[in-house]
Amino acid sequence: MRERDRIKQEDRVVAEEPVYAPDQLKPGNRKWARIGAIGSAVIILLYLIGNHEGNTENVFLILFAAGLIGAVIADAVLRRNGLKANDQ
Repeated sequence: MRERDRIKQEDRVVAEEPVYAPDQLKPGNRKWARIGAIGSAVIILLYLIGNHEGNTENVFLILFAAGLIGAVIADAVLRRNGLKANDQ
């Protein structure tokens, strides 16, 4: 009897899961993502011109901007070589 109650409870949980249409899970526009990443890197690098002393902030700003640019380059290389699907 307990097994039957457990199965009914599992069926009820599965029945309450949201249903997604395939178009809801489509990836975003890759071109706009790349433009956004490069634009963000440029804005981060513009923070180098500022009212601050020392280079600690500069190091972190450059590292974050380089990380964004590196991610865009890695994505382009992986897609060109066929190591990453084009639909993601």
